[in-house]
Amino acid sequence: MVLKGMKKLIRFLMIFLSGGLALGAAMFFALAMYYRDNFPVNTWINGVYCTGKTVEQVNEELVRAQEASTFHVVDADGVSWEIDMSAADVRPDFTADLKQYLKQNASFYWLENLQQPVESQLSVNSYEADEGKLRECFEALPFVAAEQERVQGVFVRGSSDGYYLQDDNSMRLDQEKAFTYLKDCLSKGQTRIDLAEGDCYGNVPDSDADLEQRRIWEQICEFTDKCCRLAYDMGTETVAISERDAADFLEKQPGSGIPFLDEEGKLAVSETAVREWVEHLASEYDTWETEREFEATRGETVTVKYVTYGTQLDMEAETAYLLGALGGTPDAAGTLPHVPSYSHQGYVRGLDDIGGTYIEIDMTEQKMYYYEEGELALETDVVTGNTGRRMGTPQGINFVYAKQRNRTLRGADYASFVKYWMPVKGNVGIHDASWRSRFGGQIYKTNGSHGCINTPSGKMSELYEMVEVGTPVVMFY
Repeated sequence: MVLKGMKKLIRFLMIFLSGGLALGAAMFFALAMYYRDNFPVNTWINGVYCTGKTVEQVNEELVRAQEASTFHVVDADGVSWEIDMSAADVRPDFTADLKQYLKQNASFYWLENLQQPVESQLSVNSYEADEGKLRECFEALPFVAAEQERVQGVFVRGSSDGYYLQDDNSMRLDQEKAFTYLKDCLSKGQTRIDLAEGDCYGNVPDSDADLEQRRIWEQICEFTDKCCRLAYDMGTETVAISERDAADFLEKQPGSGIPFLDEEGKLAVSETAVREWVEHLASEYDTWETEREFEATRGETVTVKYVTYGTQLDMEAETAYLLGALGGTPDAAGTLPHVPSYSHQGYVRGLDDIGGTYIEIDMTEQKMYYYEEGELALETDVVTGNTGRRMGTPQGINFVYAKQRNRTLRGADYASFVKYWMPVKGNVGIHDASWRSRFGGQIYKTNGSHGCINTPSGKMSELYEMVEVGTPVVMFY
């Protein structure tokens, strides 16, 4: 009996266990099927609790949890323009990634989540947008709005720097193609959309008038390049011809200020404009018969006129040179920078044509100084023209135009032998005066020379050896 009872108990237990296992298996499979469409227990994604929720529900919560941001549209010039996502109603879409997550982590794998919470991070790989609002924001971008106002055609334009080509046929934005590309990039999760990479720009065909403008522009570029290679060697300065100068040299269409092609299909150079440029260069550098401020050794600034010394461009020669250089081959310009022709040329060329080597004769102080490369090389007392007899030495900027030894200077009432003679203006010159025992002071007012600069013999011999013909001589009271 006992054995029979034990068998019944064992059979009951087996039936009970089998039923429990069947029930457990049924519950497991039921939950597995449930978690195919709903997130399993203890699941967190981007900080959002997802257990029991569908993909759509979790996606909505993730979108709400996402901070508002911006995306950028880059134009053909590489300028980045910002669009606010909330204004364009652009929202992240996690749907595809959430479905993939469920496929990999739900069904029969949900039991692992019972041990501890599972936290995951998903990045945004796709955006969706309200097409109407997105289009409004896109078309409001300045470069898109400018494209809508942009006319078609090719135009040579003038500016303060010269000419430029306004090409409204090239790199035109295809707005519909650009908007489609924008939507496609957002759907792929891109927040920096470069329209050039999307082939959103193209050209429109040129009209005959456009082709003519391009021919003019091509010749302007060639002409400007030729001009900008030209430069003038003005001594201590070099003057280059600028793009603005090149633009001014060209003949213009009446009333437009824009160059045109002549009957031979070439640009025409204006002789008047070239002459005006040379005149302006001369006005900057010519000193002949002008006045200048001079810093005297005595510490004062004096005004002195150029008399026999000075610089003056040869206007005719330089106008002819420049016209030839602009209209001819590159070889027509000759050696560059070009040294201009002069009607009068100073010992030094440049804005300061006295330079650092010159003789200074201060007739008020009765002093003579010789500066060599800016350094005082000689100083001496002198006696200048007799002002009491109206033979005062003339003021002005002159130059040493000769050097002679052992000469007899003659006048109406005198004949004076000198060892060193350096004429600076007509019969007025610098020479030794062995007949004088004193120099400087007020001698010149009553016992001065006939106009020359009398110099002590020792100092004159030194000066004669140092000074070259052409050296400027600045003479003033």
